[in-house]
Amino acid sequence: MKTIKIFSIIMLFLAVEASAQQITKVDLQVTGLTCSMCSNATQKSLETLGFINSVKPDLNKNIFVLTFKKGADINLDMVRKKVQDAGFSVGGLTADFSFNQVKVDDKGQAIVDGNVYRFINAKNKTLNGPVKASVIDKNFISSSAFKKQAATVNSDAYANGTAIVNGKKIRVYHLVLS
Repeated sequence: MKTIKIFSIIMLFLAVEASAQQITKVDLQVTGLTCSMCSNATQKSLETLGFINSVKPDLNKNIFVLTFKKGADINLDMVRKKVQDAGFSVGGLTADFSFNQVKVDDKGQAIVDGNVYRFINAKNKTLNGPVKASVIDKNFISSSAFKKQAATVNSDAYANGTAIVNGKKIRVYHLVLS
């Protein structure tokens, strides 16, 4: 009976950890698209990522709406790389997160499921439920927007996207809540 109780507690802990954050959808703005073949090349490149459930282009806005497989490990840098591999650039990425009681510290940082997020406009806050946020890191916004942000963002990791967290060099995503 004691073993079952311990196992149940461990499973409950893992279930809570796994659901602490999930990116459910992304609006991905792609720059440099000039025709439907460009859009098609980008879509095909994005569809090779195993964590993507669907890619729906909106040619009027140069946006791709990405949905993800439930519980999948989502790598936003791989999304950016696939756009670049197709010959284009990311002009913006806004994600719909589903947070479960995620605490943002006084520096705007939260570590969730191994991802480090620094929220530029949210400090000492608990995020719960659906939250929309834009990635403002280099290669996720235009170079002029990045330079403008760099002048105002107070983060040692903003220039290169990495920092030492808990003794390890790790990717840090800088986000602005919408």
